[in-house]
Amino acid sequence: MTRAIQVFHTGELALQHRAGVPASYRDRVAHAIRHEMPQQHRDFFESLAVLFLGLLDARGQVWATPAVGEVGFLRSRDPGHLSVGARPQLGESLWLDVRPGAKVGVVGMELSSRRRNRMNGTIHAVNGEGFEIAVDLSFGNCPQYIQTRDLLWPANPPAPEATALADWDARSRALVARADTFFIASRAAEMSDNPTDGIDASHRGGRPGFLTINADSSLSFPDFSGNRFFNTLGNIEADGRVGLFIPDFNSGAGIFVTGLATVDWHPDRVAGFKGAERIVDVQPEEIWYCEHALPGPAPLVSSWPMLAETGVW
Repeated sequence: MTRAIQVFHTGELALQHRAGVPASYRDRVAHAIRHEMPQQHRDFFESLAVLFLGLLDARGQVWATPAVGEVGFLRSRDPGHLSVGARPQLGESLWLDVRPGAKVGVVGMELSSRRRNRMNGTIHAVNGEGFEIAVDLSFGNCPQYIQTRDLLWPANPPAPEATALADWDARSRALVARADTFFIASRAAEMSDNPTDGIDASHRGGRPGFLTINADSSLSFPDFSGNRFFNTLGNIEADGRVGLFIPDFNSGAGIFVTGLATVDWHPDRVAGFKGAERIVDVQPEEIWYCEHALPGPAPLVSSWPMLAETGVW
């Protein structure tokens, strides 16, 4: 069994093949995906005040959501485990599965430095504060498309206040229109003991307007050049269910979406959007608007230096 087959499932391999990723590159980068966290990743997670998660609800729909706390709420007792000392935002409202055995995707971002690391795992244990994740796959990410921000969060933040929307309203449309960042969670078709079968959480960034609401209420966003692992798009190929968390870093509000995604490779459509290699479309099944989804504002310090290469959407 090659290393690539141990860390990529058939959907990811299919997307890599369609995108023309050389087998030599795939086999080489597969060694960067480990079954435990290196020490620098463990130290990194423990330094964070927010962790972005991908979790399933009781129906198998996938959601992206933050978990927040004071620095130290994330702990790693050994390379194979990460403890989260907080519950995911809207966990009860969305009926998110945080029982032992549930799959979870993790992306940690240090917004002040553009450092980013990811991990896919299985919830090992649950306690009164949160839960512990057993690592299935761990890997680093480059700083592409990350805007740097300051976290201006109060010590005692207000509780989240969420409302389910029947469709996009003026407030949610305005938030999407100014968003330069969102987080997407996706899932494999099966939730088995195989490390490649699980949930992935990822980050997307671009100029405000790169995430758009279409006339039919669907969302569209560009897929820019990345690490060519195709974790998100591979999951969409295999299953299609995704969740988005779209934060408003000016206020701390956020939008939670779950729905079905497809990837459009048509060259005529892609050619109309500078910087895009593919277009991803998401048809929402549920939309929630949440005040205080994050503890407070995180004002922009600087945009990703190459953001101009992503065009104007």
